[in-house]
Amino acid sequence: MLEKIQMVKQRFDEVNDLIIQPDIISDQKRYIKLNKEYKDLKQIVDKGEIYKELLDNISEAEEIIADGTDAEMVEMAKMQLDEAKEQIPKLEEDIRFMLIPKDPDDAKNVVVEVRAGTGGDEASIFAGDLFRMYSKYCSDKGWRVDVVSQSDGTSGGFKEIIFEVSGEDVYGTMKFEAGVHRVQRVPQTETQGRVHTSAATVMVLPEAEEFDVELDMAEVRIERTTSTGPGGQSVNTTYSAIKLHHEPTGMIVSCQDQKSSHKNLEKALKVLRSRLYELELAKKQAADSEKRKSMVSSGDRSAKIRTYNYPQGRVTDHRIGLTLYDLQNIINGDIQKIIDELMLAENTELLKANDDVI
Repeated sequence: MLEKIQMVKQRFDEVNDLIIQPDIISDQKRYIKLNKEYKDLKQIVDKGEIYKELLDNISEAEEIIADGTDAEMVEMAKMQLDEAKEQIPKLEEDIRFMLIPKDPDDAKNVVVEVRAGTGGDEASIFAGDLFRMYSKYCSDKGWRVDVVSQSDGTSGGFKEIIFEVSGEDVYGTMKFEAGVHRVQRVPQTETQGRVHTSAATVMVLPEAEEFDVELDMAEVRIERTTSTGPGGQSVNTTYSAIKLHHEPTGMIVSCQDQKSSHKNLEKALKVLRSRLYELELAKKQAADSEKRKSMVSSGDRSAKIRTYNYPQGRVTDHRIGLTLYDLQNIINGDIQKIIDELMLAENTELLKANDDVI
């Protein structure tokens, strides 16, 4: 463990020297990458200092106890020894998890797309419930949510809603929400009181920066139209709505959330870049056999990941077999406890896959 901490410390010192070099500062892409690495390494280095201090305390205490000439000092040394030995296992476990190679995408912001699946109007209502759940969760974490586009359902909720989430390490947290979410409840329109099953699909795309995806604008056809739906004269009578057609892939991205055509174009391009980036990411994951084996964050859009059962007030995450009887709080945004369990499961998988870390 000390050897690994020392290797991290050497790299930390290297990065510390690099990020103050003028040529690095002028290269934005490299500077951002190194700055993130600096922050990650610093966390390990700081934990490592605490770990080394505890080991020193143990050695010092053992020397005093072995000497045995001062009874009072021996008593204090025994307390110090017990305290240090109690803290060591937890600290070692924390460091082992921190030494797992990080996914560089985890630090990115995300574009989330929630679409109503099977279940008609009830599926749209459920998609609206999921959007509110994520909005509340993100708000509680201090993250910013910006709607890019939405298509309203006929009886409430959304047929589709796309939104950006900005903050710290957003993708590393939100990626666990990708997949099919299923709800079991009695719809408002059901007169016989029968429980129906509906579904919505959640896609979580790491937001691509301009230097992540080289987008050839010659391959993008831009269509400008007037916005539809609520918004008043300033929105509905000007050609502010944007629809992008990406010719090579056939992707279409629309945005009419902003009054400004320029801002709508900016948001639509961000979504297009993120979708293209996700295509490349999916290819990379398919080639990575260990990543494919992970049932926790496989990115398989067709996989049923979670069921929200209203009659029994329970939520079940099928990937790790977790069932919680706390549906009301969860649907109101309290999903951190589920994400924590999913993160733990994935980290345990990664630890097994990284024999050199163990």
